[in-house]
Amino acid sequence: MCKTFGYCRISTAKQSIDRQVRNILASYPDADIRKEVYTGTKYQGRAELQKILDRVKVGDTIVFDSVSRMSRNAEEGIDLYFDLYDRGINLVFLKEAYINTDTYADKLKDKIELTGQDEDEIFIGINNYFRKLAKKQIRIAFDQAEKEVADLHQRTREGIETARLNGKLVGGTANKGKEYNVKKAASAIDIIKKHSKTFGGNLSNKELQKLCGISEPTLLKYKKQIKMQMIAEEIHARNSNLSIEQIMKTLKKQKY
Repeated sequence: MCKTFGYCRISTAKQSIDRQVRNILASYPDADIRKEVYTGTKYQGRAELQKILDRVKVGDTIVFDSVSRMSRNAEEGIDLYFDLYDRGINLVFLKEAYINTDTYADKLKDKIELTGQDEDEIFIGINNYFRKLAKKQIRIAFDQAEKEVADLHQRTREGIETARLNGKLVGGTANKGKEYNVKKAASAIDIIKKHSKTFGGNLSNKELQKLCGISEPTLLKYKKQIKMQMIAEEIHARNSNLSIEQIMKTLKKQKY
């Protein structure tokens, strides 16, 4: 019987791994979840991942919340990806489904079989092309995941500094919960504005909920805030006598 493993990893002990676990179990409720904290960059030596690699058999599946959980290095990630693919292991990346091994396998359904003739040189070239194309897509996914993390960290740092300068974050134990909520809301709003289909992105509400780790009502609230901000900016551009803050207050009073 084929097994499904879910692999979750966080890079520091201060991070929470629960979101990754929830995301995987939401799609694969019977997954055997393996968790670990690891701060290095190589998949060799990750105890729990190595246990999975030692156990998986043909037809088994490994599910990752993101390709960045498999490896933080694109080259090593690509090597691992094709090593497992060639062994008949299915790989699923919830945030980058376009590089799931099922997707890659579909592209190879019409793979040209070698004939033992001179034409094989041409066929080998065609077949290698598909693998190179897949490698390129995987590398793009790794680079994008890396950039998302870097951007998120930068936005978080900027958000904290802006809030501090505005006197919103004072520090101390009593303000830890407030500080966390401000950071989470700011990063979630940035992600929604950038990736929501409503605002020209390519992610659905359900996908955004998973990505941001928020509920549907919270997502709808943030989308409403973004729309209100966009309307306020448009009105301000036409009438600079009114500040964006004034326009926002008016819209709120009208229960937009």
